[in-house]
Amino acid sequence: MERTYARNGMAIVLLTLCLGAAAGLVLWLFLLAASAGTHLIWEALPRRTGLPWITLPLCALGGLAVGLLHKRFGDYPEDLPTVLGKVKREKHYDYHPMLVILLCALLPLIFGASVGPEAGLTGVIVALCYWVGDNVTYARQNASLFSELGEAVTLGNLFHMPLFGIFAVEEERGPEAKPAPLPRPGKLVLYGLSTAASFGVIALLNRVFHRAAEGFPSFSQVSIRGADYAALLLYLPVGFALYLIFEAAEKVAGAGARRVPAVLREVLCGCVIGALGLAVPMALFSGEEQMAELVETGAAAPWPIIGICLVKLLLTAFCLRFGMKGGHFFPLIFACTCMGFGLAGLVFPDPAEHVVFAAGVVTAAALGAQMKKPLAVTALMLLCFPPRMLLWLFLAAAVGGRLAELLARGGREGKKAAS
Repeated sequence: MERTYARNGMAIVLLTLCLGAAAGLVLWLFLLAASAGTHLIWEALPRRTGLPWITLPLCALGGLAVGLLHKRFGDYPEDLPTVLGKVKREKHYDYHPMLVILLCALLPLIFGASVGPEAGLTGVIVALCYWVGDNVTYARQNASLFSELGEAVTLGNLFHMPLFGIFAVEEERGPEAKPAPLPRPGKLVLYGLSTAASFGVIALLNRVFHRAAEGFPSFSQVSIRGADYAALLLYLPVGFALYLIFEAAEKVAGAGARRVPAVLREVLCGCVIGALGLAVPMALFSGEEQMAELVETGAAAPWPIIGICLVKLLLTAFCLRFGMKGGHFFPLIFACTCMGFGLAGLVFPDPAEHVVFAAGVVTAAALGAQMKKPLAVTALMLLCFPPRMLLWLFLAAAVGGRLAELLARGGREGKKAAS
């Protein structure tokens, strides 16, 4: 009995390492393809043709390709809450359309949509885990566990923050969730093994092919003074207001998208992306490179930076609902950081010492309201902001989440009273 238990344990550990390595390989290849495609569409072709506006018809063609895939195979990729919800409710995720999910997640990134890669990649990795669970004997009874590991590893790698992946998955569990297949310490060990295998594969591939690790630029230092504490009274409600704007924009865009046929919807979205690429290029893409530009320029022009924030929020909601789909974490981080920079520029005569604190609190409040997972949001914020802000990031995320819960509860009670 003990020998069988040990053998099964070793099999689980081996599968965990293999799945972590496979997740790292998929992530690396996906991001490589996205980078190469983006360079071709937005740099190589305009430069070689001498026609900077060529991105407009190219984006329309990209939207057409995505629309045809949606019409033929379904509305992929599914957003992150949908993927996590299906795993939680059904204890399974359909792995047959893995290639379609990859294409539908890749094309919007290449053609400049204001989305991130996390939604499609999480769906692919979870599908891969369930494929292994259905086809490998030792993995069948632990398929749900492996899917959680895959989710955590994917999110941790994409955001270069392993704790975010763990907290995002663990905080998804509701009070009705069944106990985990392994005790918490055992699961944490497997998290660590799978994450190490995934990070190791990515680091090895980067070294072999001479690629640098990509990610959001981070602020190494922050100055927190008495005036910054007072400004919390401005930053927290503004962060929550950005959440409300994004939610309202999604609802309006969703209502409009339902009135437009599937393929035409994506073509229209591609045209909007192409036009904004000529007018407001900082509003496109996931926001990583644009964040670096923002860090360099600072808060010298607060109103234009605030304008970019609002355009980014609206464009992200538009892309998500009009078919050029993906994740929303990266775009929201960039948009909210823009707002923090803009507010610091308006409030302080010398904003350089205040922009980091402002951006961190505004972003944490908005994402806390959107995710309602304060630990996950805090871990995610450490991607960009220094550990010294840990307490204030958690406080902002908790306040934003609480305000969102109170607002939702009030809406439900209002509907009950009306009925």
